[in-house]
Amino acid sequence: MKRIIVAIDGYSGCGKSTTAKALSKALNYKYLDSGAMYRAVTLYFLRNHVSISDHGEIEKALSSIAISFQIDAQTNRCETYLNGLNVEDDIRSMEISKYVSEVSAIAAVRRAMVAQQRKLGEEKGVVMDGRDIGTVVFPKADLKIFMSADLKVRAARRQQELLDQGQIIDLAEIQKNLQTRDKKDTNRKESPLRKAEDAIELDTSELTFEEQLDKVLTLANDKIMEQNQEAN
Repeated sequence: MKRIIVAIDGYSGCGKSTTAKALSKALNYKYLDSGAMYRAVTLYFLRNHVSISDHGEIEKALSSIAISFQIDAQTNRCETYLNGLNVEDDIRSMEISKYVSEVSAIAAVRRAMVAQQRKLGEEKGVVMDGRDIGTVVFPKADLKIFMSADLKVRAARRQQELLDQGQIIDLAEIQKNLQTRDKKDTNRKESPLRKAEDAIELDTSELTFEEQLDKVLTLANDKIMEQNQEAN
């Protein structure tokens, strides 16, 4: 059975990560959260007072950053590790959300993360979500999906996500943050957020999580079947 690379891109809060994690589990594939990687770098920069205007400081910091993913045996949650420490909850804070677009726009940061992402996906059997997976990281991915959703819907989803972590944030503040991130992500010079020409667009505004997963899983299984038929 041939294994494929699934690239899921889209705006923040449209369900990319949740869907990608569930898809990887259903297919028994590796899951790579590119957004978590940039959040981890942002966390490292903030904690170590790295100046994002100092190229030398950035390069030195990047050489000291190792990011990996592990599945928690009890919760079955995919968690992000920064230099061996579990930072999954830390990187989901609003403080990180305020700065991650700025940090992820730095060319040196993107080059370092893309190199790690490509290495992790060399053997295929991978589901990765982010903003430039189908356009930059894996431009030859077997299946590309671009997810979108109404801004108000995305804000409400993010608010619930933060509430589940014990963070109470005003909905208007979250919506403003998402608008700012959308603008930065789509207009940045280095690897801007955009839909790949061969990506399948999926608007999740009115879809339940189960419906999102069902649609994406059907697309993945169809592509796997197609690849195997071609191989035979």
